[in-house]
Amino acid sequence: MSLFLYGLYGFIIIPFLFGEQYLFQLSIVFSIYMFLVMSSLISDFSSVLLDVRDRAILATKPIEQRTLAAVKVIHVSLYLAQLSFAIISVPLIVAILVRGIGFSLLLIASLALLNLLIVVLTTLLYLFVLRFFNGEFLKDMINYVQIGLSISIVVGYQVIARSFEFVDLHIQFQAAWWQFFLPPIWYASLFEVVLHGTVDFYVLSFSILALIFPIIAMILYRGFLPTLEKYLQKLDSHETNNKERKNKILTWLSSWMTSSKEERVFFHFASIMIKNERQFKLKVYPSIGLSLVLPFLFLFSELRNQSWAELATSQMYLTMYFSLLLIPTIVIMAEFSESYKGAWIYEATPLRGMQAAVKGTLKALIVKLVLPLYLVIMITFLIIFSVRIIPDLLVLFVTIFVYTALCQLTVVHMKHPFSKSFKVIQDSKGWQMLGLIIVNGIFFCSHFVSLQFSYGIYVYFFLLIVAALFTWRRI
Repeated sequence: MSLFLYGLYGFIIIPFLFGEQYLFQLSIVFSIYMFLVMSSLISDFSSVLLDVRDRAILATKPIEQRTLAAVKVIHVSLYLAQLSFAIISVPLIVAILVRGIGFSLLLIASLALLNLLIVVLTTLLYLFVLRFFNGEFLKDMINYVQIGLSISIVVGYQVIARSFEFVDLHIQFQAAWWQFFLPPIWYASLFEVVLHGTVDFYVLSFSILALIFPIIAMILYRGFLPTLEKYLQKLDSHETNNKERKNKILTWLSSWMTSSKEERVFFHFASIMIKNERQFKLKVYPSIGLSLVLPFLFLFSELRNQSWAELATSQMYLTMYFSLLLIPTIVIMAEFSESYKGAWIYEATPLRGMQAAVKGTLKALIVKLVLPLYLVIMITFLIIFSVRIIPDLLVLFVTIFVYTALCQLTVVHMKHPFSKSFKVIQDSKGWQMLGLIIVNGIFFCSHFVSLQFSYGIYVYFFLLIVAALFTWRRI
């Protein structure tokens, strides 16, 4: 089912297969492809590359560390092959009909090289992090790398778009040295050289990089395989900071936000799980990076059409709703845990129901993951758009609580927090996410419509408060 969803994403590529501007069109195609594949890789397969659970058994057997690392790469590569086929299958059929066999074969070869490059570079990045950090701090650093990768992928779209200028309805490529760091342009250049016979210095250089860089990366990776497996032992370290102090702010927030002792207990329990569950963080942290950068990405895109002064008086602050895309992810992920077998504790406790557990968990998710993001956006947008947007920021604040409750009530229906295995996570989550993203779009449209009427924003704010009280009582 998830592969079918990726197949639908592949339809985005089809319009870029028409026309003769190969450098521009294929740069967009490979950018979209890299975004989809790397997002899946860092959220789903990082746990495979960084898995150390089998070492207790396999390390005692006559198996070389190079073999173990190679098996992991083959395992991930097989998954990526399925993912690639799902994304590119329909566009490939269109390419064969529109462009012919030569174009299609070159597209397949380019995607194979790009897949190889993605796997190797991601693994080498983790190797670099493993080299310099230890214990629990290392695990936290890996999570920060997830955020950094997510942000760099999305920002890369804008950088690639800046490489082209539209002049009299014609697309002109503006060559620059920094484009040597953009793989989508490398592989688009192959089509210019092979199909158009272009001999420009930059285009030829990009094409050479597209061919030799994956090979060089594989040679480096092969040499570093034993070192990678050696450094993975650090993930078994459980060094902690003995001077860790109780978070007084978290305690104050829990007493303010929770309505009973049971709810407060589960608030703190969920806070600890969010902090310590490495698999949970591997799944969620990339979404934090995307939710942080998307509101600002659309702002900077708009700067191509208007000045800062015009932007500051516009309604572009509504891009803040892109930050709420984090909420469906964290609510869905709150069902899963590495320690899911411990969920028997729910049945052993003298609770009258799971309402306190679910409410406490949802509130912990908001406080630990959503509110820090909200504060960053609030401060930045106040600087850009001035204090006139304070009512809008208050609306967004209440929307966070309504949206979280709706995610639980309409789609997720979480009964026991952190009680399912991550192995079953991809059964139907893609469709659930799509439905919840549409709900976010409804909030955006409602906010926009309220701004079209005098005092409409205040009426909408009051309605949201009523909705928040109603939905949270229904949980």
